[in-house]
Amino acid sequence: MAADVSASSRAPGAWSQAALALVLVGLLGGGFALMARSSAAESTPSPATCSADDPSKAPGKADRGAKSPRRVSGAGLCEALNRPDLAGLLGTPGEIPNSASGSDSSIGLFGGKDIPHPTAEVRFDTYTVNLSATYDGHPVAGSGTYLRDAQERTVLGRPAFLYSDQTISISFRFDGHDSKTGPGVPARALTVALDADDSGGSFDVVVWREDGRMPDDAALTRVAEKVLPTVDEWAAAAK
Repeated sequence: MAADVSASSRAPGAWSQAALALVLVGLLGGGFALMARSSAAESTPSPATCSADDPSKAPGKADRGAKSPRRVSGAGLCEALNRPDLAGLLGTPGEIPNSASGSDSSIGLFGGKDIPHPTAEVRFDTYTVNLSATYDGHPVAGSGTYLRDAQERTVLGRPAFLYSDQTISISFRFDGHDSKTGPGVPARALTVALDADDSGGSFDVVVWREDGRMPDDAALTRVAEKVLPTVDEWAAAAK
């Protein structure tokens, strides 16, 4: 901001000089404080916000009067999963998520049929959590018998089973050659029925550690019990 200054042959008095000095000190102090606050804000990581696919590409929800359950979107799953206390539920309070995303994907089957499979993922330095829904029409009860170490559970009054899984490691080459895939780190997964009647389909919560150690089952269960009831379609299926 520019200001007009009138010339004067009279030098400023001592009080004027003192007042000017106090003003300058105040401005400098305010400037340093503002710079310090800005620097602290820049150095403090912000929580990740959910990124999602184009909503127009999301699978449509069934009508309320239809027999099939309403379908959750990847964005809806991410909104439920990316909660402020998620790190605490995992046993690592204070961690800030590096990324959070949702996707409206599907699983292709032989014969050209696709099964809706929306997913969400929140990634920390220590843990990664994946939440998905599978609309395959198969009940959860008894499905765990096909897995070697599956343990039958009841979660929030619904059939469930706990089992081991493994991530997939994908490496990319900067020289343009084909990427390579291989086994990743061990994961623990919890599959829970979409509704209390177990009429078909499931929610799946999967956790794994970035250091390759086996995830904590108690942490996985805490996440499932806190997150799943906040998914809109969970409450709708309970009615």
